[in-house]
Amino acid sequence: MLVEQIWTGNSLRNFNYLIACPDTGEALAIDPLDHVKCLNVAQQRGWQITQVLNTHEHGDHTGGNQAVIQETGAKLLAHYGASAKIAGMDVGLRAGDIVRVGTSVELEALDTPGHTMSHVCMLSHTDQPGLFSGDTLFNAGAGNCHGGGHPEELYETFANQLAKLPTNTKIYPGHDYLVNNLEFTLNREPDNRDAKVLLEELQQNHDPDECMITELVQEQQINTFLRLRSPSVIETLRESFTDLPDAPTPKEVFLRLRELRNSW
Repeated sequence: MLVEQIWTGNSLRNFNYLIACPDTGEALAIDPLDHVKCLNVAQQRGWQITQVLNTHEHGDHTGGNQAVIQETGAKLLAHYGASAKIAGMDVGLRAGDIVRVGTSVELEALDTPGHTMSHVCMLSHTDQPGLFSGDTLFNAGAGNCHGGGHPEELYETFANQLAKLPTNTKIYPGHDYLVNNLEFTLNREPDNRDAKVLLEELQQNHDPDECMITELVQEQQINTFLRLRSPSVIETLRESFTDLPDAPTPKEVFLRLRELRNSW
């Protein structure tokens, strides 16, 4: 499986992706908002985009669909529940569906509600898995729920799906929010040395065009939304929520963190 992470450089800090079969040159475009960059990269690599996949229905992920499809004749795939929100869908994906690219690439659809209720993450069937997580899981962060989602659903997605993936899973998010998310981690967990060291490094040399690709094991160290049992996280949270129980559940911690992150 060949992966190109394409930095759009726009104000929303989107990442677009091309996933190609090394044997046939067929490619899948994920959330190709910057259709010009996506088409140019495909042409430079000698790849043919045959499918477009949207992780969810928001315009900063679907905005390049028609331009790519008009140029390539690609089929459009997205969550089955988004059919009324994404124009021209050809395939509605459900949990467990397999998307094949060329002869050697397989991606499994995970039904991951929370950011919206019609969100899919795509998990590669490779020796080292890759998760194309859209706006569900970010580097060091979690998606918001303002645009048609729900924080309780997002928690269930994190707890029952994402946290159980192999720890060497590579994370390919829909946006570059890494530096800001690390700052939130340290605001919530000031003694998190891993987050502190990484933030100091990135403040010197962070370049989204050459963005680091984290793995789930690293996210479990630097991502507050995966550190729900951390005594430091809970202690700091109690300063903002005096009604927090003596032994809060992971769900209670997650929901309070998401509430704080909304206005941070």
